[in-house]
Amino acid sequence: MAGRAVSGLSRRFGQGRGSQVGGKLAYRLRRQTLRDLAAHRQVALVSATNGKSTTAALLAAAASTLGPLAFNRTGANMEEGLVVALDADRRAPFAVLETDEAYLGVVVAATRPRVIVLMNLSRDFLERGVRAKVLARHWHDTLATIDWPCTVVANCDDPLVAWAVSTAPRVVWVAGEDTFTADSQLCRDCLVHLTRDGASWSCPHCGFTRHDPHWRLDHDQVALTAVGLDGSVGLPAALPGRAAAVNALFALAAAVQLGVAPHVAAEKIAEIENVDGRYAPRAFGDHAVRVLLAKNPASWTASLATVTAATKTSASLLLAMHGRGAGGGQDTALLWDAPFETLAGRRVAVAGSRGPELALRLSAAGVEFDLAGDDILAAIEALPPGNVDLVGNWPAFNAVLDVLGRDDAVVPK
Repeated sequence: MAGRAVSGLSRRFGQGRGSQVGGKLAYRLRRQTLRDLAAHRQVALVSATNGKSTTAALLAAAASTLGPLAFNRTGANMEEGLVVALDADRRAPFAVLETDEAYLGVVVAATRPRVIVLMNLSRDFLERGVRAKVLARHWHDTLATIDWPCTVVANCDDPLVAWAVSTAPRVVWVAGEDTFTADSQLCRDCLVHLTRDGASWSCPHCGFTRHDPHWRLDHDQVALTAVGLDGSVGLPAALPGRAAAVNALFALAAAVQLGVAPHVAAEKIAEIENVDGRYAPRAFGDHAVRVLLAKNPASWTASLATVTAATKTSASLLLAMHGRGAGGGQDTALLWDAPFETLAGRRVAVAGSRGPELALRLSAAGVEFDLAGDDILAAIEALPPGNVDLVGNWPAFNAVLDVLGRDDAVVPK
């Protein structure tokens, strides 16, 4: 009750969305709060460096067909946020919880999940001190403690994830792709370079190798299909880009483990057009703005691939980077690990308090740009009327959506 009251006051006085502060107080008053709220539920956890919010939203849509469901839709993914999410739906027998990758051990112990989705591990922004290899060891040790019925849905294409889940009691493998391989070059046991051949990889010393996937994507010119060991199902996705399609595949595989029929899960996944402000175009003056998040080299890689492959080739492109607070704004070194060269031949607008550093990276990549000021919304207004793809780091992403909104109120079709 104390936590709910504090969350309500936070929202009432405009001090945030109340998605964490109430949980912090409840957790301070009783350390077992998360365990208490998770008891007697079937819980699915989703964790990764990138894509966990989108995958959790897609999985929640599919799992909602089973019955009432608790879900941390605001993305508050540490213990405090999970307490608030579970308390909001105290009687729901199911829960889908996006979980920060560094907090997996605490959350697994408290919730005893039925399904854990682990998609990727890579370097994150440096000011958080997040290291992919340390997290791989944390996952590895956490999964070794599982002594209850639990299935891990894991990415067989990411060697770090594959090594981390080697202690799990049961694994369903997904061909989740590994587009940023800089952090997974070595075998974690032998510390020798892995041998790669396309999607396949193996250690020449100990024989540690990629597992055959239980689920993969089959993309022809007509439709996207999820192929499993027991057949295939069409996977029409409303979200743009290859990364979102991979997220949908993980959500489908996890939903099946929860007991959802594949075709039912695919239908529900296809209905999601917006994830906390991502993807769906927002009306802003004469513009329809589609916002994508890029917080580290891997997510910059995925977001750049999405905007370069977009069917709306007439869309203006705005890249934005703020340096306010935590969330990738202090560390601009990560820009040099992302493939901005893929934007060559396209003129780009740049805005935000760290816009000059972003402009320097584009200059080195041979990309033409127009450098605006700190005000990202003013930079949008200066663009020609029509569609705008905006890719921003975490502070810039939040600054824009605080004005444009995060709900499902999007530009009419």
